[in-house]
Amino acid sequence: MTQRVLEWVTGRLQEGETVALASVINAQGSVPGKPGAHMALTSAEMFGTVGGAGLEAKVLNHLREILSTGEGRVETYQLQRESKGKIGTPLNSLCGGIVTVAMEIIHPMPHVLLAGGGHCAQAIADASASLGWNFSVLDTRSEYANEDLWPDAEECVAAQPNEFLSRETTESLSRFSHVLLLGHDWEIDQTLLIGLLQRCEQRPRIGCIGSKSKWLAFEKSALDSGIPQKAIDSVICPIGINIGAESPQEIAIAVLAEIIADLKGVDSYSSSWRQ
Repeated sequence: MTQRVLEWVTGRLQEGETVALASVINAQGSVPGKPGAHMALTSAEMFGTVGGAGLEAKVLNHLREILSTGEGRVETYQLQRESKGKIGTPLNSLCGGIVTVAMEIIHPMPHVLLAGGGHCAQAIADASASLGWNFSVLDTRSEYANEDLWPDAEECVAAQPNEFLSRETTESLSRFSHVLLLGHDWEIDQTLLIGLLQRCEQRPRIGCIGSKSKWLAFEKSALDSGIPQKAIDSVICPIGINIGAESPQEIAIAVLAEIIADLKGVDSYSSSWRQ
């Protein structure tokens, strides 16, 4: 059962979902779940068991709480009808035992779509490797989006923007944590931006390399296409914290630092003129 639960958790993480995982780590006396029992929860579904009955209902409620707060916890439950809660959370149970459950939040590793396979994309991919992040590449030019050039990429897609977007939905795009618009042609970036904003909700986060004037033009086109201002304001442009980056390698460090800060909820003092 442990393997099946962990495989389920891995599958949800690969789809970009955050998972709350409960693991029985200690048990004394008669309890429904033994050490090693696991139960996992996402915002939409659950899998596994820590033993059922009142214990499972209580753990499930606690998992929902930590999905909301993002803070793990260790809880001891006293499965005794007359329990006073001196040892742990009291449960109205006749089992009579005591069980300790560790609950943790597991966030998916970043999976960055590099929309444009040029020098900056290569530098970002190289820098991502040391962090264990996944990346994919999209380019209109096949010579910039192939497995020979990107042997470590999860996906290499050579397609025009509308061709790529026609195959994607809100759900499928959620496999990416971030999309970075790094195209060699501003029209490609603009088409992708509008198409992504029409399909994406909270994930992936979109960032665009470029100047203030470029962004103002993109913003106008997005508004003219019916994109709400709130969605447009969620886009980061220009990407990367302000470290005076010039080379592709320096830009990569600035961009990844900004993503890390975003994931951890830290103010990165973004270089974006809009923030």
